[in-house]
Amino acid sequence: QVQLVEIGGGLVQAGGSLRLSCTASGSIFSLNVMAWYRQAPGKQREFVGRIFNGGTTNYADSVKGRFTISRDNAKNTVYLQMNSLKPDDTAVYYCNTNKAGLSYWGQGTQVTVSS
Repeated sequence: QVQLVEIGGGLVQAGGSLRLSCTASGSIFSLNVMAWYRQAPGKQREFVGRIFNGGTTNYADSVKGRFTISRDNAKNTVYLQMNSLKPDDTAVYYCNTNKAGLSYWGQGTQVTVSS
């Protein structure tokens, strides 16, 4: 079983930056993919980006060039660096991974971007 805890959300003005962290209860070295999703009010949860164990990353078009995902296996932590934030980035951000056929989610952290 994997437990994920996200921290780092908050209120920021448009154009600002935030860094979210997702720490797993155990080693993430064996977790091939760590991903970030977000859910805005009244909308479905959507993919933000992911990072593979080897460091390869993929991003949604809406965040490409502004968001960066990194991982520190020694700290069992994945990061989401968000720059040039827009009001449309306002959402609850969730960390996600899969292990042994099961999908695990964190509790989410709120990001609010004011115009």
